[in-house]
Amino acid sequence: MRALRSIEEMTPQWCSAALSGWIGSARVTDVAATAVGTGQMADTYRVRLSYRPAGAGPATCIAKLASASPATRTAAKVTRAYEIEARFYQHLAPRLPVRSPRCYVSCYDERTRAFTLLLEDAGDGRVADQAAGCAPGEVERAVDQLAALHGPMWGDPAPASLAWLPRHDGPDAAWMASLVQRVHPRFLRRFGDRLSTQVLDLLDFFVPRVERYLRDRPGPRTVVHGDFRADNLVVDEGRITVLDWQTAAYEPAATDLAYFLGGSLDVPRRRAIERAVVRRYVRALADHGVKLRVDDCWRDYRRYAFGGLLTSIVASTLVARTDHGDGLFAIMANRHGMHAIDLGSDSFLR
Repeated sequence: MRALRSIEEMTPQWCSAALSGWIGSARVTDVAATAVGTGQMADTYRVRLSYRPAGAGPATCIAKLASASPATRTAAKVTRAYEIEARFYQHLAPRLPVRSPRCYVSCYDERTRAFTLLLEDAGDGRVADQAAGCAPGEVERAVDQLAALHGPMWGDPAPASLAWLPRHDGPDAAWMASLVQRVHPRFLRRFGDRLSTQVLDLLDFFVPRVERYLRDRPGPRTVVHGDFRADNLVVDEGRITVLDWQTAAYEPAATDLAYFLGGSLDVPRRRAIERAVVRRYVRALADHGVKLRVDDCWRDYRRYAFGGLLTSIVASTLVARTDHGDGLFAIMANRHGMHAIDLGSDSFLR
């Protein structure tokens, strides 16, 4: 399949070919696309489809394409976000029991870096609220999905052979540290008056140590999501579906757990439940054959609490600005900073 450069290229003929494995000899006769969501890395649309014969396939799908924003496309090129998400759906999603949208087609053009996903529509599900924080019950179900993602390839060296799947302690560590040093002043100009004094002091400590943080990565590795947070979770009748796999990587599992709890809950609630949630995660991993001591998980959870602060600095300064995005990045930076402070995560870098 050919990756599309714009939603206008999503014709009935293209959709018929993309859905051929599900609709057989039926044909798509009409396509109507409406922009949805607030994602800042890709442009997302709900696509309504008509068929001959009627009802031959899904009434709606979700389409993701490269952003229309030149700045965001540059950020995606730097981070390889489009390639990673396309390859995840091609190579890993069919092998993992984590609940992600069914993928009808995944295309990536290495020359133009265009990409197109046609995904199952989550329908009546609602996206969890990042700013307000996950509601009661959502945290536990989300952690169960984390275990379903991490467990099957826990400690498996095979993903390291996938050239498209990042491993952040490799050659990219020095490059990322240099990038953080360059964008940190811009981050402070944009968000400094929204951050607590404690978090600003922590940034002064952390930014010069980013490369060390990335290179010193003990702990069992597996396929991780890399941006596992409330805004990337759809809740529907008690189920959680995980979206946006543009940051998948081969990393220590606790990086996802720390990032999720540090950013997807307000600080008082995170403090109140985090130990119980870590225990639940360990029990859920056991259902996938993984033996992990709670104390070892807690240690790695503390170690990787800086990950959300790192993401806040980089992502907020690379993607196209929006009022919603700026507000969210400020909330996340404060939460992730307090997370690292509460857990004494600086002790791993001293």
